[in-house]
Amino acid sequence: MSKPQFVYVSYIETTPEKLWEALTSSAFTRQYWFGAEVKSDWKVGSPFALLLDGEVTDSGEILEADPPRRLSYSFKHHKFEELRGEPTSRVLFTIEPFGPLVRLTVLHDGFVEGGKYLGAVSNGWPAILSQLKSLLETGKLLGIPRAALNKGFDAK
Repeated sequence: MSKPQFVYVSYIETTPEKLWEALTSSAFTRQYWFGAEVKSDWKVGSPFALLLDGEVTDSGEILEADPPRRLSYSFKHHKFEELRGEPTSRVLFTIEPFGPLVRLTVLHDGFVEGGKYLGAVSNGWPAILSQLKSLLETGKLLGIPRAALNKGFDAK
């Protein structure tokens, strides 16, 4: 039996370089990731942190960085008590040219069977990635509310 994972594939009208920048630059992430900032030097073994409203919500370590093709980091949640006890997971972004488009595949794995974290991630990533696609293609956001990140997860 396969382990629980989240996979999302999107085709975006952009370049691999612009997509890489959007994934690794706080100036970009603040726009589409509901105000969240990514902090790292993006070198293998370096720390990674995701900050929302100045608070570290998730942290990890850079596992792979091959600009502008692949980026992977470990991901440990800190914000919600119900999720803090779940194991560190892994996020992998694969960026592939596809004609005039870029194919972005996001794989988030390392979840425990029956845990709550996969459900939270499964609601959050589509909202984040939809905003990213819209921002890169049109320069505008979709207006998805931040509450969409926690849809289906009863965060107190």
